[in-house]
Amino acid sequence: MVVKGIAGVPNVPDSATVKTITAILEAGPDGTVHLPVPEALRHSKLSVTAIFHVLPDPEERPTQGEAMAALRKLREMGAFKAISDPVAWQREIRTDRSLPGRD
Repeated sequence: MVVKGIAGVPNVPDSATVKTITAILEAGPDGTVHLPVPEALRHSKLSVTAIFHVLPDPEERPTQGEAMAALRKLREMGAFKAISDPVAWQREIRTDRSLPGRD
């Protein structure tokens, strides 16, 4: 996203071009992060504002309580109302594929 001029922001003239870069960075052992800068900006003086959000670990599984709370919420939303017979529903949506070398 490119924004021309930011009125009211100190040290950024209204005629400045501001580029927004979104990146997910891992901190190094010393706690620093390194932001790759686009080629066009590499020889410029830059002002950088950072907002840190801790991302959940994709390997971390939800607890049983969290899983149960999610299922309760789905039930409250009525996500399963159309399913009168779960076994029949599973048979209907299941798509078996032929295994190689088997008839």
